Amino acid sequence: QVQLVESGGGLVQPGGSLRLSCAASGGIGGLFSLYTMGWYRQAPGKQRDLVASITVTSNTNYVDSVKGRFTISRDNAKKTVYLQMNSLKPEDTAVYYCNRVRDGTAVYDWGQGTQVTVSS
Repeated sequence: QVQLVESGGGLVQPGGSLRLSCAASGGIGGLFSLYTMGWYRQAPGKQRDLVASITVTSNTNYVDSVKGRFTISRDNAKKTVYLQMNSLKPEDTAVYYCNRVRDGTAVYDWGQGTQVTVSS
């Protein structure tokens, strides 16, 4: 069974930055480098949506609302995926999760997520 542990969230003012981390462990073994990984977010009362993904060759994809502000990266040796978030806006407030992405959907059970709150 794969465990995903997200961290790095917090309260930040509009225009601020945060760096999220997601460490994978358990059944993923040495296969982490073979998988597309993604960051999702879920705002109160809304569905969980994929906002950024990174392939095995480190090609990245972002939803329009975060393009130019967020950067996803990965460290395969550490089995960790990161999300650098700059120029944060109140509408970025959500719980952020990571997961393996396959055919546009999440594969593993969700971790606990990390709360990001953007407010003055």
